[in-house]
Amino acid sequence: MGNRLSKIYTRTGDGGSTGLGDGARADKDSARVEAIGTVDELNSAIGMVLTFEMPQDVDDCLTDIQHDLFDLGAELSMPGHSFIEAARTAGLEQALDDFNEELPFLKEFILPGGSPSAAACHFARTVCRRAERRAVALHHREPLEEETLRYLNRLSDLLFVLARTENARAGIRDKEWEGRR
Repeated sequence: MGNRLSKIYTRTGDGGSTGLGDGARADKDSARVEAIGTVDELNSAIGMVLTFEMPQDVDDCLTDIQHDLFDLGAELSMPGHSFIEAARTAGLEQALDDFNEELPFLKEFILPGGSPSAAACHFARTVCRRAERRAVALHHREPLEEETLRYLNRLSDLLFVLARTENARAGIRDKEWEGRR
């Protein structure tokens, strides 16, 4: 493990730049720092989801994802390094299939909400979509590993399914969207 922070403030970022994991400096409003920050925000949103009492399988799944997101943030912080492997995306796909199996088929779009934990999953999903957009924007400037983009895409799908799972297990029906034309 690398050096541990013994002092939280360093004053090195006061001028609008921040240190990356490889020792380079980047502007705090750069595409890379935006992507790193949004992945960090996503991890925090998932942490908020985990404050709710949930079944152990959901808790375990989301905790594993939080560890993955730290690795993904490290990957973004160290250009040229790769930490998100295809097996992690495959794990998300397996979880998607497992959780989705117990849900009724969707016939319409659904409104975010329902139980508090489901609403929190929906919120985390929207943060994940933003993290994916930020990663794609960075990818257009500085190529990222394709697996990183796949992982974020699958994760937003999984958070959607977990929101539906939380509602179903709580006995709450998803509210279908009714177009207001």
